[in-house]
Amino acid sequence: MIRLMLAGALLFGSLELAAAQTTLRVGDQKGNAQAVMEAAGVLKDVSYKIEWKEFPAAAPLLEALSAGAIETGLVGDAPFTFAAASGAPVKAIAAIRQTREGLAILVPETSPIKSFADLRGKKIATGRGSIGHQLILAALEKNGWAASDVQIAFLAPSDAKIAYTQGSVDAWSTWEPYVSQEEVLFKSRRIITSEGLTPGLSFQVARPDAIRDKRAELTDFIRRLTAARAWSLNNVDSYAATWGRLMNIPTAVPLNWLSRAKIRIAPIDDGVVVDEQGTIDLYFRWGLIKQRLDAAEIVDRSFADAIAKAGAVGSVRVPDALQRETLHRRHSGARRSREPGIH
Repeated sequence: MIRLMLAGALLFGSLELAAAQTTLRVGDQKGNAQAVMEAAGVLKDVSYKIEWKEFPAAAPLLEALSAGAIETGLVGDAPFTFAAASGAPVKAIAAIRQTREGLAILVPETSPIKSFADLRGKKIATGRGSIGHQLILAALEKNGWAASDVQIAFLAPSDAKIAYTQGSVDAWSTWEPYVSQEEVLFKSRRIITSEGLTPGLSFQVARPDAIRDKRAELTDFIRRLTAARAWSLNNVDSYAATWGRLMNIPTAVPLNWLSRAKIRIAPIDDGVVVDEQGTIDLYFRWGLIKQRLDAAEIVDRSFADAIAKAGAVGSVRVPDALQRETLHRRHSGARRSREPGIH
């Protein structure tokens, strides 16, 4: 039934785009958006082409976006801030809210380290400007420590994994699905999460020229992603199975991650702007960015209506045959979109 509602929610938007097929180049991290959209069945009637590009972390995704290789993608608030401060052509068009349990500092199962206090003088791996870096800085600040009280090894996730496994670093400040992968498969322990330290905020971002030239496609994509995330809250098993298949990782890993994450799409509102300003200010205080940005200037609120409508899946009715025929005539020359089936 929910899949049928999703079909109705998305039909109008897809017909608006049907006149001429275009391509939207989408950056994804570890199958995040693609998996939930496939699992929810919202990709079956897309009238434009989605060209997926996979990235291991936000930094290379944002580099690709800055270079024009992709037009939109999912990143954390910290790397987004880092990129915006460097002058990258990027705007946040939707927010992703979730619990803060999946951003954590990990230690191996047999490590003597039991709490953040035990990390004084220790070496922690994370990505420069990443949400893992953000967590370390926020924890240092909360405890009144200086940057020199820990050693930070800036490494990409693949290199951080090697260093962590080999014992070259004492801890790893990372995010999902790496946290669940280490917990489930290797019995690592979380000694601290971002609860009470960071906003737990991510963004769907886009290039300003894509917002201008491909607004219809971006709006439709955001609508579908929002509906898929709403579906996933009550269908964790299906989402986890799809993600595990795409990433070739045991389903127990995404189940651990997704059952506690409760990921949802939210519009860019005053609360989001306040949280993003907090991240900006944290980075400015620690000297990671040289200028204090105004959060309101690096976000785009114009997709809020599409997000709100797609989130209210339960209130959507599937258009009847007459409504569909009227829409078809209104968009003469457009190819007819296929409605997703019920699975």
